[in-house]
Amino acid sequence: MSNDVNKPPKTQKAVAVSYDEQKATAPRVLASGSGLVAETIIQRAEEAGIHIRKDPDLIELLATVPVGEEIPPELYQAIAEVLAFVYSVNDRFKKKLQQP
Repeated sequence: MSNDVNKPPKTQKAVAVSYDEQKATAPRVLASGSGLVAETIIQRAEEAGIHIRKDPDLIELLATVPVGEEIPPELYQAIAEVLAFVYSVNDRFKKKLQQP
């Protein structure tokens, strides 16, 4: 018998991060929130064609960074892995579009 019925539903969380190497030394948190705010962040990212990475542990860490602030050095490696993945997906997508 499952005990899931008694558990409250998990609140959705989202954090938007941006990195402009010409303007900043590290990625910045652009938006962060839970519930309806998280849904709005995700919806706007989808509408803009921005890749969404689901990583609950990373979200928990990023959610502690104030909006507008650069991420701390302790998170550089994790964000670098996410950015490398996103760049790879973007490159594959561009190549697919260029094929006849």
